[in-house]
Amino acid sequence: MQAPLLETARLRLRGYRSDDFSPCAAMWSDPAVNRYTTGRPLAPEEAWAKTLRNAGLWPVLGHGYWAIEEKTSGEFVGETGFADFKRDIHPSIAGVPELGYVMCSRAHGKGYATEAVRAAIAWADQHIRAPRTVCLIHEGNGPSLRVVAKCGYHEFQRTQYKGNNVIMFERQI
Repeated sequence: MQAPLLETARLRLRGYRSDDFSPCAAMWSDPAVNRYTTGRPLAPEEAWAKTLRNAGLWPVLGHGYWAIEEKTSGEFVGETGFADFKRDIHPSIAGVPELGYVMCSRAHGKGYATEAVRAAIAWADQHIRAPRTVCLIHEGNGPSLRVVAKCGYHEFQRTQYKGNNVIMFERQI
């Protein structure tokens, strides 16, 4: 299965292409982006591995991540989607589709994350056979906390993941 094309008023969610590597690597090397995600800039080979992983989720899981581009410019501005990363976290969320998203710095504050996440959720509600989806947000990430609240996610647990305080959210489908 390939990532289906989704469109919103301002964005296009599409499958990954090899030419997404450079903007993706730039995004993952930006301290403003990785402050609440990886905690450090990613080397280009790590960004490439993420790009390949995201592209490979679809045929394995039947869902996955989309590359997000602005319709007007055609530029890569982020990624969103659902995966099962088999995280070593308590409580376990293995087997539960996990929402994730990240936006390039230049896309911050424009409402793009909410717009893209809503499109991904609408698709998931129709195509993922699961009673709920979950997501993890670093407790200090105010903008992401607002996005998930607007998109119908509710806190169900606070825990630690890789040495960081995170809040676990869920949304019933």
